[in-house]
Amino acid sequence: MPTVNIDKLALFEALERNYTSQEFFELCFRFGIELEEDTSEREIAEKEGSKSAEHLSERALLKIDIPANRYDLLCQEGLARALRVFEDKAKPPVYKLVKPADGKLQQIRVLESTQKIRPYIVGAVLRNITFTAENYASFIDLQDKLHNNICRKRTLASMGTHDLDTIQGPFTYEALPHKDIKFVPLNKETEVDGDELMEMYAEDKHLGKFLHIIRDSPVYPVVF
Repeated sequence: MPTVNIDKLALFEALERNYTSQEFFELCFRFGIELEEDTSEREIAEKEGSKSAEHLSERALLKIDIPANRYDLLCQEGLARALRVFEDKAKPPVYKLVKPADGKLQQIRVLESTQKIRPYIVGAVLRNITFTAENYASFIDLQDKLHNNICRKRTLASMGTHDLDTIQGPFTYEALPHKDIKFVPLNKETEVDGDELMEMYAEDKHLGKFLHIIRDSPVYPVVF
């Protein structure tokens, strides 16, 4: 069962009510989730033995256990929306597929070479999205949680998000030999190939643990 740390103030603002710990515990129980702890960033870090605990804030956090099949509850925004619907403060969202105003759909051409490593790809365009520092951090955190849960630590699937204003289709999904891959990684200025990319990310605490998934393959999947 996944556990999420939710910003208490932001959640209660979205729910339009300041709950006591007992009141929120009871709401969670009725909804089918469990409030494990009413805590803070620093307190969580201290319990985990983190050396950086003293530098963290006393920002109030709610540590909540989420059912394994409710991936929509893994972020503050999704949890707030679900609880608002449960409390009859909002209607359930309705999602629908719409065509762009010009009628031209983006295209991804999938080459046969991808059958050797990651044979499937899915793409979607989300329009009229505005990120702030706060909701962008929440978005990235949700993406990480999805990677670790439904994506089985990226062994089943992995996700990437890009600004459509800075790229242009049609796109091609293919698998190439390491040396044939040339690009400049995010937040870097130097072009690297596939082997150099692996060496660079081997030292990355976040991404290094996933490299084994494709490292030994003669080809790596790429989107151009």
